[in-house]
Amino acid sequence: MNTQITLDRLTELRLDGMSRAYRAVLDLSVQNQPSLNQFIARLAEAELQNRADKRTALYLRQSKLRYDAIIEQVHCSQERNLSQEKLMMIADCGFIDRAENLLITGATGCGKSFLACAIGRQACTLGYRTLYFGINRFLEKISLSKLDGTYIKLLNQIEKAHLIIIDDFGLHPLDGITRRAVLQILEDRYGRKSTIIVSQLPVQSWYEYIGESTISDAIMDRLAGNAHRFEIKGPSLRQKK
Repeated sequence: MNTQITLDRLTELRLDGMSRAYRAVLDLSVQNQPSLNQFIARLAEAELQNRADKRTALYLRQSKLRYDAIIEQVHCSQERNLSQEKLMMIADCGFIDRAENLLITGATGCGKSFLACAIGRQACTLGYRTLYFGINRFLEKISLSKLDGTYIKLLNQIEKAHLIIIDDFGLHPLDGITRRAVLQILEDRYGRKSTIIVSQLPVQSWYEYIGESTISDAIMDRLAGNAHRFEIKGPSLRQKK
């Protein structure tokens, strides 16, 4: 079997990483070509990396993150009340494996959403399914799914994500339907999956925002009981720009 047939077979099998690695080896001079064991190891590593890259690209598309942010771009300083050490504590996304939540609060423009999206991108890169929702779209999705009969499908989609990010929490009022839906979503995820909440409101004001004391207690118990808190301070970064 000649090399072109082998390449064709790899393409048919959708082993794109192996195909590229094989081509690269063929381009080497004979004296620089690897041994058989090294060659097989190189093919396997190339295919694994290719699949990881494809998975990351898919997860990033599905996540619909608001910002194309990365952890290295997050500005840490005492003024912002955000240290490099605290950021690195969650940069490995171990909090997702432990099913812990992140609560990010601060004034408008201080970089809360950017931080959340940087963490979300990191999660996608490390193989965690991530979904981003602005609170308005999030509540619209819930209301529409109730009307068109896709509510259970939406709950299942959210439940499967390793990490969900709900941004601008507190900017849109909750009614009885959406309040109970939020509780159901958090109940499904509690102790199993992670949630990031981003809000201009301080955490102690969330009880009043949610309303209906029994449900607000239940929601806050599932959100804050196992959460890391980030209280971002400092002037608006938008004004600086």
